[in-house]
Amino acid sequence: MAGSRAHNLYRCCSDREGTPSWGSSVRPPAGTMAGPSPPTLTPPAGDHAQAVIALSSALFDTRDEDEILRLAMEHIAAAGPYSAEAGYLKVDGRLVPSPANEQIHAVALDRKVEELGGRDGPVNVPGRHWGRALGLRRLERLHGYLIVTSASRPTDAERSLLATLVRHAAVALSVAGAQRRHLGDATELHQLRETRTALQKQLISTVAELGYQRAVQVFMADVAAAGGGEKAITRALHTLTGLPTLIEDRFGRLRSWTGPSRPDPYPEPDPIRQEEMLHAVAREVGPVRIKDRLITLVRPHGEVLGVLALIDTRDVADEYTVLALEHATTSLSLEMAHLHHLAEVELRLHRELVDDLLAGTDEASAYARSEAVGHDLHRTPYIVVVQWLNRAADDSLTQTVSRAAAAVGIRSLLTRRSDHVVLIADDRPNARALYEAIARETGTRSGGIGVSAPSDCPDDIPHRYREAQRALEVRLHSCEPYGATYFDELGLYRILGPGNDYRELETFVNEWLQQLIDYDSRHQTAMVETLSRYFDCGGNYDETADSLAIHRSTLRYRLQRIRDITGSDLANVEDRLNLQVATRVWKIVLRGHG
Repeated sequence: MAGSRAHNLYRCCSDREGTPSWGSSVRPPAGTMAGPSPPTLTPPAGDHAQAVIALSSALFDTRDEDEILRLAMEHIAAAGPYSAEAGYLKVDGRLVPSPANEQIHAVALDRKVEELGGRDGPVNVPGRHWGRALGLRRLERLHGYLIVTSASRPTDAERSLLATLVRHAAVALSVAGAQRRHLGDATELHQLRETRTALQKQLISTVAELGYQRAVQVFMADVAAAGGGEKAITRALHTLTGLPTLIEDRFGRLRSWTGPSRPDPYPEPDPIRQEEMLHAVAREVGPVRIKDRLITLVRPHGEVLGVLALIDTRDVADEYTVLALEHATTSLSLEMAHLHHLAEVELRLHRELVDDLLAGTDEASAYARSEAVGHDLHRTPYIVVVQWLNRAADDSLTQTVSRAAAAVGIRSLLTRRSDHVVLIADDRPNARALYEAIARETGTRSGGIGVSAPSDCPDDIPHRYREAQRALEVRLHSCEPYGATYFDELGLYRILGPGNDYRELETFVNEWLQQLIDYDSRHQTAMVETLSRYFDCGGNYDETADSLAIHRSTLRYRLQRIRDITGSDLANVEDRLNLQVATRVWKIVLRGHG
C-alpha cells in the first residue's frame, strides 16, 4: 500500500498539468530489483513541495524501518534533481548498509560514513557534481544516513525540500523505531507477566509445601515432646494422612498399629521374605511401595531398627503423604535409637551383673545391683542355658533369646558365653514355651535349653549354672536332642556331668564298656552307640532301629554281639542298670571317647 502510493505520488501532483516530463539526467533509484521499475520522475519545480508531502505521508504509513529507508532512497527525486547513492540504518550502535545500496562505491561510502562520526558532510562520488551524507536524526538521536548526489548544484529551494524530506524520513524512522520498541516492550511485558504468574504459582505452591512441612515438623515435635513413644507416632501419622499406620520391628513383628483393618491375629513373619523386603527398601531413596504398603526403614545410624509403613490400598498417597511419612520416620528414628541405646546400656549392665553372679559375688552387692537394674533376686532364681546349633552365641542370638523370653513372660537377666546364652530368671521359667518361641524366630528347631534347680541365694548361683549346663548336655546327647530339659527331671543323670571325679567315672566305664570300646576301635563299628541308643529308647527295638537308621534284624544282631563281647545279660536288672549308666557317662561326661 505504502509502496504503490509512493510510486504514484508524482502522478497525483502532475494530473493537473498533463503528462510529466522525464529527466534524462536523473538515474534510476540505486539498488532496484530485477525487472522493470518505475523511472524517477522530475516534476515541475512548483510541484516538488506536493511530491515531498505525498512521500512523507507514504513514509509515515509504514512501520518497517528498512521499508522507510528504501522509500526515501527510491523517491529522493521528489525533493529535486537528486539520486540516492546509499542508505544506512543504525542498529545496535552500528551503521548497517541498506540492501538497496549500489556495490560500486560501497566500500568507499561505508568508510566515509564511519569517518563522519554522526555528522553531516560532503561525499565525493565519481560523475557527480554534488554529494552529501545526510544524517537521519530525531531529538539528537541518529537513526541512519542518506547519501544523496546530484548532477548539478541544488538550488536553495531544492536544498530546503531535501532537508524537509530528510527530516520527515528521520521522524518516520523514529516513530517506527518507537513503535517497534513499544511492541517489543509489550511482548516482553506480556512474557514477563506470564513468567511472573508462573513464578507466583510456584511460590504459592512452595509456600504451601513449606507451610505444610513446617506444620508437620511442629506437629511431630509436639508429639515427641509429649512422650507416648511409638503409639503416639502412629496416631500422629494416621491423623496427618488418614491411612492405617503401623510399626514393625526389623523381624516383621508388629509393635504398633493405628487405624482400621488391623489383621487379627497379625501374621507371623517369614524370615527370608522379611530380609528380602528390607534389602529391597534399603536400595532405594525414600519411601518404597510394596503391594499396598508405603514403607520406610527406621535406621538412625545405618542399623535397621524397624519399619514404618502406611496401608494405601487405594493408591491415594501424594507428595504430602510422603512428606508426612518421612518426618514421622525421622521422629521414630530418634525414638527407637533412644530405646535401642537404653536397651544396649541395660543389656551391658545385665551382662556385667550376670557374669559376676555366675562367677560368684558377695550377696549385698548382688542384691543392690540387681535392684538397680530392676530385677528381684529375692525371688527364686533359676539359671537357664540356651544353645542353638550352627548359631554362634553372638549379639543377634542374644537379642533373639531376650525377645523370646519377654514374649513368653520370663523376667530375666541375660548374658552370653562362647557357645550359649545364659538367663537368670526370677521364677521357674516355662522352658518349653521359650524353646518354641526361639525356634519360630530363628526358623530352626536345632537347639536345646537346660534349666537348673531353684537357687536359694546369690552364692548358690554358680552351682546352679553348672546344673543348667548338665541338663543341656543331657538333652543334646539324648535320642531327642532338641528341646528343653530341667535339671530336677534328670533323675540318675544328675550325678553325671562336670564336677564329679573323672577318674572314678572312667574306671566305672572301663569296667563295663572297655571291651565294647576296644571292639569298636578294632573293627570300626558302633556297638557302644548302639547300646546307648537302645537304652535311650527304653529298649524299644523299632525306635532304636529308626534312630540308628538300621534294619531291625541288624539291631538284633548287634545286641547279641554286645552280649557275647561283654558277657553281660541285658535282661538282668543290675547288668542293665550298670551298662545304661556306663553308656551315659561315656556319652555325656567323656563326650563319647574311651
